Amino acid sequence: MEGSVMLIYEAKQALVSPGDAESQQRLAQVAKSVSHSLNDCVNCLPGQKDVDMALRCIGEASKKLLVESLPPSTKSFQVAQSELNQTAADLNQSAGDVVHASRGTSSQLADASGKFSEDFDEFLDAGIEMAGHTQRKDDQIQVIGNLKNISMASSKLLLAAKSLSVDPGAANAKNLLAAAARAVTESINQLITLATQQAPGQKECDNALRELEAVKGMLDNPNEPVSDLSYFDCIESVMENSKVLGESMAGISQNCKTGDVLSFGDCVAVASKALCGLTEAAGQASYLVGVSDPNSQAGHQGLVDPVQFARANQAIQTACQNLVDPDSSPSQVSWDITQVLSSATIVAKHTSALCNACRLASSKTANPTAKRHFVQSAKEVANSTATLVKTIKALDGDFSEENRSKCRVATAPLIEAVENLTVFASNPEFASIPAKISREGSAAQEPILLSTRSMLESSTHLLKTARSLVINPKDPPTWSALAGYSRTVSDSIKGLITAIRDKAPGQRECDYSIDNINTCIRDIEQASLAAVSQNLASRDDISLEALQEQLTSTVQEIGYLIDPITTAARGQAAQLGHKVTQLAGYFEPLIVASVGVASKLQDHQQQMTFLDQTKTLAESALQMLYAAKEGGGNPKAFHTHDAIAEAAQLMREAVEDIMATLNEAASEGGMVGGMVDSIAEAMGRLNEGTPPEPEGSFVDYQTSMVKYSKAIALTAQEMMTKSVTCPEDLGALASQVTSDYSQLALQGRLAAYTAEPEEIGFQIRTRVQELGHGCIFLVQKAGALQVTPSDSYTKRELIDCARSVTEKVSMVLSALQAGNKGTQACITAASAVSGIIADLDTTIMFASAGTLNAENDESFADHRENILKTAKALVEDTKMLVSGAASGQDKLAQAAQSSAKTITQLTDVVKLGATSIGSDDPETQVVLINAVKDVAKALADLIGATKCAAGKTADDPSMYQLKSAAKVMVTNVTSLLKTVKAVEDEATRGTRALESTIECIKQELMVFQTKDAPEKSTTPEEFIRMTKGITTATAKAVAAGNSARQEDVISTANLSRKAIFDMLTTCKQAAYHPEVNEDVRSRALLYGAECTTGYINLLEHVLLVLQRPTAEQKQQLAVYSKRVAGTVTELIQAAEAMKGTEWVDPEDPTVIAETELLGAAASIEAAAKKLEQLKPRAKPKQADETLDFEEQILEAAKSIAAATSALVKSASAAQRELVAQGKVGSIPANAVDDGQWSQGLISAARMVAAATSNLCEAANASVQGHASEEKLISSAKQVAASTAQLLVACKVKAAQDSEAMRRLQAAGNAVKRASDNLVRAAQKAAFEKADDDRVVVKTKFVGGIAQIIAAQEEMLRKERELEEARKKLAQIRQQQYKFLPSELREDNN
Repeated sequence: MEGSVMLIYEAKQALVSPGDAESQQRLAQVAKSVSHSLNDCVNCLPGQKDVDMALRCIGEASKKLLVESLPPSTKSFQVAQSELNQTAADLNQSAGDVVHASRGTSSQLADASGKFSEDFDEFLDAGIEMAGHTQRKDDQIQVIGNLKNISMASSKLLLAAKSLSVDPGAANAKNLLAAAARAVTESINQLITLATQQAPGQKECDNALRELEAVKGMLDNPNEPVSDLSYFDCIESVMENSKVLGESMAGISQNCKTGDVLSFGDCVAVASKALCGLTEAAGQASYLVGVSDPNSQAGHQGLVDPVQFARANQAIQTACQNLVDPDSSPSQVSWDITQVLSSATIVAKHTSALCNACRLASSKTANPTAKRHFVQSAKEVANSTATLVKTIKALDGDFSEENRSKCRVATAPLIEAVENLTVFASNPEFASIPAKISREGSAAQEPILLSTRSMLESSTHLLKTARSLVINPKDPPTWSALAGYSRTVSDSIKGLITAIRDKAPGQRECDYSIDNINTCIRDIEQASLAAVSQNLASRDDISLEALQEQLTSTVQEIGYLIDPITTAARGQAAQLGHKVTQLAGYFEPLIVASVGVASKLQDHQQQMTFLDQTKTLAESALQMLYAAKEGGGNPKAFHTHDAIAEAAQLMREAVEDIMATLNEAASEGGMVGGMVDSIAEAMGRLNEGTPPEPEGSFVDYQTSMVKYSKAIALTAQEMMTKSVTCPEDLGALASQVTSDYSQLALQGRLAAYTAEPEEIGFQIRTRVQELGHGCIFLVQKAGALQVTPSDSYTKRELIDCARSVTEKVSMVLSALQAGNKGTQACITAASAVSGIIADLDTTIMFASAGTLNAENDESFADHRENILKTAKALVEDTKMLVSGAASGQDKLAQAAQSSAKTITQLTDVVKLGATSIGSDDPETQVVLINAVKDVAKALADLIGATKCAAGKTADDPSMYQLKSAAKVMVTNVTSLLKTVKAVEDEATRGTRALESTIECIKQELMVFQTKDAPEKSTTPEEFIRMTKGITTATAKAVAAGNSARQEDVISTANLSRKAIFDMLTTCKQAAYHPEVNEDVRSRALLYGAECTTGYINLLEHVLLVLQRPTAEQKQQLAVYSKRVAGTVTELIQAAEAMKGTEWVDPEDPTVIAETELLGAAASIEAAAKKLEQLKPRAKPKQADETLDFEEQILEAAKSIAAATSALVKSASAAQRELVAQGKVGSIPANAVDDGQWSQGLISAARMVAAATSNLCEAANASVQGHASEEKLISSAKQVAASTAQLLVACKVKAAQDSEAMRRLQAAGNAVKRASDNLVRAAQKAAFEKADDDRVVVKTKFVGGIAQIIAAQEEMLRKERELEEARKKLAQIRQQQYKFLPSELREDNN
C-alpha cells in the first residue's frame, strides 16, 4: 500500500512537470517496486508457494550442471538410455499435468508442480549419467547445454502456469503456457536426439511419440485457428499426408522385416511428420467448420502474436547467456568462436523478426500511442542489437576476457529492451479474440475430432509396437498387433477424409438459402398473377413512402452483400455460410415490401415492373447461390470463378435496375427519401476504416473523380434549366446526381487512401462530404418542386442549391489538384486537347464542303514560318512532358499546361494557313488540317501516358507506353512539318498527303488492335454501312494510281483516311456489342485488321506507282484492290453473323409492316377489353325492344373487335410466311416492290385498327345516348371496307392455298359477318324509331299550309346537305387513292 501511495504521488509529480527526466526515472523505479510487491503478494496465495518451491528445487538441481567435470558413468549405455527415455517421458507427462492443473484448483497445481520438480531432478540425473557416456568433450558440453535449456524452459513453464492460475482470464496467458510446454517438449527431444544417436530406430520412435503427444493438444481447443490454411487447403493437406503416411507405414513394416534400422528410423520420422500434418489440417478444418456455422462468431486476429514475442524473448535470452557464459575458458577457443557466431546469428534473426512485427503492428493500429510505442521499442531493440553486434565482432577477432566483459555489458540493454517489448505486446488490447463456437458448430466439429483422435491413438500404439519389433522381429504376436493398428489408422484416416468432405463450410447454409429464395420466388409469382387479374389487395396498414424506404434499404443491403459473397465463394469457405444466410434473410422482407409497393400503385404497368424486377433480383440471387455453392470457397476451383463473377454481375444489374425504378418512382411522387439515403450512405462510407486493397493508383481514382464531378456539375446546370421549362424531368436528373455521387464517393475513398501526404486525403474526403450535403439539398428541392411545379420560391431555392453544388464541385477538383497537381493538369490538358480535336473535325467538314474561304488576300507563305516555329515549340513541350513524368508534380503541371497552350496556338495558325489556301483547293485544306489533327491526337495519347507514368519507376510498363507515345508524337509532328513544306509544291503534295495518310492509318490500326473495349456500341447495320466507304475509297485509290495526278492522290488520301477510320471505329463498336459472342467478335476484329492491312498495302503500292509509274506496277493495283474487296466481303459476313436471328433492320418495310400489324392487333384487343366493360345505360322502365337493341349493339361491336383482332394476327402470320417462303426478303432485293407491298399492308392494318377504334367509340356513345344509329352504321361499314383492303394487301403475294391465307380469309369473313349483323341491328332500330315518330297534323287550314311548307323546306335542305356530303366523301377518297399502293388501286379498278 505504501508503494501504491508513492506511485500515485510520483505520477502526480510527473504530470506536473512532464519534461523532468528525474521525476520520470523515480516514477519508473516506484512502479517497478510496486510490481515486485504485487508479485510477493501473489506468491502468498494458495498453491503459489508450492510452485515457488518447485522453481527453487529446479534451480538447486540445475547447479549440478555447473561443475567443471562430470563424474564417470556407473551404468551401462543401454540402462542409461532406458532411464533417460523413461524420465524424459515422465517429465513430458508432468509438463502436460502442469498445463492441465493450471486450469484447475490450487491443490492440483501444487501436486503437479511438486511432481514436475521431482521428475525434473530424476531427468537431470539421467541426463548427466548419459553425458558421462559421451566420448568427445564437445558432445558432452552440448549435452550439458541442452540440459541447461531444459532447466530454463521448465522454469518458464512453471512461471506461466503460476501466472495463469492467478489470473485465468488474462489475455494470451493460455497461449504463453502452451508455448512454454512446447518448449519443454522440444528441448527434451533435442537432448534425446543428441544423447541417443547410437540407437537410431529407438530415437526416432521416441521423438515421434513425443511429437504426437504434443499435437494432441490441438484437438482440445478447436475454437482457435491452428494455421492459415483454408478449408480446401486442409483437404489437400490431409490427402497428401495420408498418402505419405501410408507409404511410410509400409516402409516401417518392411524395414522391421529386413532389419534395416537406419531406413526404419527415416520411415518413422516421415510418418511422424505426416501424422502431425494430418492433425494440424484436421484441427484447422474443425475450427473452420465450427466458425462457419451462422450461429458462431469468428475470432479476431490480434495486432501482434504474443507467442512469437515470448519465443523470441526466450531465444534471445538463451543466446545472450551462451555469449557471456563464464564456464567456457579461453583455452576452448574453437568451441567458443562457434558458440559466439551461433549465438550472434540467433540474436540477429529474432531481433529482426521483432522489429518487423513492430513495424507491421504500428501500421495496423489506429491508436497513436501504441503506434509510437511500437516504433520506439523497435528502435531500442535495433540500436541495442547494433551495439551488441559490434562487441561480438570484437570478441570474434580477439577472444579475450575484456572483450567478453564488454559483450556481457552490451547484452543487458538488449535483454531489457526485448523484455519491455514482450510485456507491452502482451497487453490485452492487442490480444486475439478466440472464436465462439455454437452448439451446432461444435456438433459439426465432432466427427472430424473423433476420427483424428482415433488416428493419433492408433498411430501411438503402432509406433510403440514398431519400436519393439525392430529389436525383436521374430515375435509373431507383435506382428499381428502391428497389422491391427495399421488397419485402425487407415480406417481413421478414411473417416477423417469423409468427415471433412461432408462438413464443408457453407454447403448446408447454401441449401437452406436456396430453398428460402425459391419460396420467395413462388410468393412473388403469386402476387404477379394477382396483379394481372387486378386482384392484388392493397395494404392499408402502412404508407407508400414507408414501403418504398423499406424496399430501398433492403435492396441496398442485398447489393452490399454481393462482393462479400463473391469473395467468400472464391476463397473464404468459413465466411460463406454467414454471408449466404444473411442474403437469404433479406429476401422475405424484400418480397413483402415489393408486393406492398405494387399493391399501392394505380398504374398496372408500374405494378408489373416492380414485381418483375423483384423476381429478377431473386432469380439472380438464386443463380448466385448455386454458383457460390459450386465454388464452395475453394480458391483452386477456377472453373467456378467465371460463373460466380457472371452471377455477381447479373445480381448487380438487377439491384441497379430496381434501385433506378425506386428512385424514379420516389422522385415522381416528390418522395426523394431513397435518393437522400443513398447519398448519405455513400457519404458515411467515406469515413469508414481502411478500404480493401486498392487495385489502381491515385491517378486512376483522380481521373474517375474528375469525370464524375464534372457529370454532377453538368446535371446540376441542367436541373436549373429544367426547373423553369420542364419540372417533371427533375426526377430523372436527381436520380442521375445520386448515381454519380455514389460513384464519386467510392472513388474518393480510394483516392483519399492512396493520396500522399495524408492531409491531402483528408481534404479530399472533406470536400466530397461537403459536395454530398449539397447534392442532398438539391435532390430534396427537386422533389419539392415536382410536388408544386409552379412554386417560384422553390424554384429559386433549387437554383441556389444547383449553384452551390457547382461551387463544391470546383472545390473537389481543387482538392484533387492539390493531391497531384501535375496529373490534374494532365487531365485538364487532355480535356482541352479533346475539344481541339472536335473543333478540327468541324473545320474539316467546312473544308470538305468548300466553304473554308480566306477573309483577306494572305497567301500560305505568310503562315508557313509561323506554323513551323509553333510546331518546333510543341516538340520542346513534348520533351518537357516526357521528362516531367519522372520529375516532380510542379514540373509536370507546367509541361502539361504549356503543351495544351502550344497545341492551341498550332491549330489556330494551321487553320489560318488552310484558310489562306482558299476554297478552290479543298482537298489540300483537308490534308493540312488532318496533319495537325494527327498531332493533336498524338498529344492527347502522350498526355494520358504521362499521367499514368507519373511517379513510376523506370522499369514500370507505363514508362514503355510513355516512350511509345512520345515516338508517335514526334512522328506526327515531323509529318506535319513535311506536309507544310509540300503544300505549295504541286508536284509532291499528293505524295506527301498519301504518306501521311498511310502513317496515320497504321497508328489507328495499332489502337484498334488493343484489348480496350470502346465506350459505346453500335449496330451491325451501321458497321455494314461503313464498309461501303472502303469500296468507294478502293476504287478511288486505283483510279489515282492509274492517273498519277496529284489532285486525285490528295483526294484519295483524304477519302481513305475517313473510310478506314470510320470502318475501324464501327467495327470495334459493333464487335463489342453485348449480344455478340466471342467467336464472332474475334472474327470481326481479325477481318477488320486484315482489311486495314490490305488497304495500307494498296496505298503503299499507289505510292510506289507514283514514284515509278510502269505498266506492270499499275496492273498490280487490281490485285491489291481485289484483296481489299475480299476482306470487305468477309467483314460484311461477320456483320451478318453479329445480327443473328433476333436482329432486324428498323428501316426495313417488312419489319415495319409486321410491327404495325402487331400494334393494330394490340389496339383492337384494347378496344375489345373496353367494350367488355361497357354496360347499357340505366333508364326508366321502357319497352323491352330498346333494351334488346342496346344489348345487340354491344354484342355486335364485341364480335367485330374480336374478329378484327384475329384478322390482324392472321395477317401478321401471313406476312411472316411470305418472308419464310422468300417471296418477300427480310432485306428486300427489290426494295421498291417489297416496300410498296409492305406500305400497303401497313396502311391497311392501320385502317383496320382506326376503324375498329371508331366503331368502339360509336358503340359506347350510342349506348350512352350521345350518338345516332347512323354513326354506328357508318363505323361498321368502315370496318368492313378496311378489312377488305387488308385482305387485298395480303393476297397480292401470298399463295391462295397456304394455311395462313386460309386463316386470313376465315378471319376476314368473320369481320364481315359481324359488321353486317351490327348494321342490320342498327338499321332495324332506326326503322322502328321512325315508326314510333308520330306526326301530329294541324287541323286549321293556315296552320296546315305552313306545316307543309316547313316540311318541304327541311327536305330540300337535307337533300342539299346529302349532296355536299357525297362530294366531300368523293374528294376524300380521291386524295386517299393517290397514296394507296399499286396493288390496291388495280384491285379496286
